[in-house]
Amino acid sequence: MRHGKKVNHLGRKTAHRKSMLANMACSLIEHKRINTTLAKAKALKLFVEPMITKSKEDTTHNRRIVMSRLRQKDAVTELFREVATKVGDRPGGYTRIIKLGNRLGDNADMAMIELVDYNEIYNAGKAKKKTTRRSRRGGSKPAAAPVETQASNEEE
Repeated sequence: MRHGKKVNHLGRKTAHRKSMLANMACSLIEHKRINTTLAKAKALKLFVEPMITKSKEDTTHNRRIVMSRLRQKDAVTELFREVATKVGDRPGGYTRIIKLGNRLGDNADMAMIELVDYNEIYNAGKAKKKTTRRSRRGGSKPAAAPVETQASNEEE
């Protein structure tokens, strides 16, 4: 039974798991996409998305929190400068996991995890969404019809 099991331990002790996720997060921030196993990608998503959320507000406190988890100064700098400006208006869901099939050697499920805003292929066809919302009443169509009839009457 998995009652209350919120963390996938990935077959590693705590220190090894934290170091591995920190290194993978730094690689993801640096390269914008990495290939790994599906279980590690899912664990990395839970690890890195709260840090990207913290990077949207550049304060000393948030930098120290992220630095304590990532442990690489260059990655923290790039996260707060480049990645935070690119995802500033996004309310969440900063990463995407794409399944790649099975690994040849041991048949492990492989996946690619990437930062969503850095993939030009998926984002190229999509236009910006309109932010206005309108009701679906037919109020504008009847108003347009009498105007056309008046214009035709004036011509005659």
